[in-house]
Amino acid sequence: MTDDSQRNFRSVYYEKVGFRGVEEKKSLEILLKDDPLDIEKLCTFSQRFPLPSMYRALVWKVLLGILPPHHDSHAQVMAYRKDQYSDVLHALTVVHFINDATPPVEVYLRMHQLESGKLPRSPAFPLEPEDEVFLAIAKAMEEMVEDSVDCYWITRCFVKQLHSKFRDSLPQLPKAFEQYLNLEDGRLLSHLKTCSAVSKLPYDLWFKRCFAGCLPESSLQRVWDKVVSGSCKILVFVAVEILLTFKIKVMALNSAEKITEFLENIPQDSSDAIVSKAIDLWHKHCGTPVHSA
Repeated sequence: MTDDSQRNFRSVYYEKVGFRGVEEKKSLEILLKDDPLDIEKLCTFSQRFPLPSMYRALVWKVLLGILPPHHDSHAQVMAYRKDQYSDVLHALTVVHFINDATPPVEVYLRMHQLESGKLPRSPAFPLEPEDEVFLAIAKAMEEMVEDSVDCYWITRCFVKQLHSKFRDSLPQLPKAFEQYLNLEDGRLLSHLKTCSAVSKLPYDLWFKRCFAGCLPESSLQRVWDKVVSGSCKILVFVAVEILLTFKIKVMALNSAEKITEFLENIPQDSSDAIVSKAIDLWHKHCGTPVHSA
């Protein structure tokens, strides 16, 4: 039996006895022993498989540039990150922008504003739309990442990636959504057009906030594995799969407002299946990255 056939046999066996992902976990552990870490291989792995929860924060920090590829620098770099976090926290406390009662996600926002030179003159100033996006992502991240320093840095760098790496791609996602929905179910798209709903769908929630506040964090983190590792297009297929999953409900609604309201508050109990099918759909249309160990 060849190495590949043995590996495939083991994968099938593990899945049958309830240990799905055992092989993938082992593969990731091998990749994490590389020194320096191979960023390209980690990205490819994250594109192909969901990250085990015990390694997710570490992989995200490496892929987002919070930690360098060299293992021997990790402790020192995180010490610097923690010091910077403490310094900014102290500065905001001194100028009375935050206090002990300030919710952590708001603290993260004020820290981000201060570090990016966008701190308003008063905490009473209304929030900008980009601030609302940051808060939504930070709130979801808070449920995924236990350590507050990690949570701040991952949120900050995740948002930075959206504004830099994906700056030109994000505005194109609504058009791509329409294209792929048409391929999967043209009748459903026609219904949306008949109701004049296409331009009024919750694109900001889906694409600017990356489904933060729409999907529960347990499902959302599997989507963000793909975003962190370089694909914002996964967001399109999550949106398409939401429409396909709730097709009967959406087809029964006859106004753009009702359709949008429903899509902004979809039932949470279908989210795991939606994400799994969305990832399959993404691989179907965009291919599966080849991981070479």
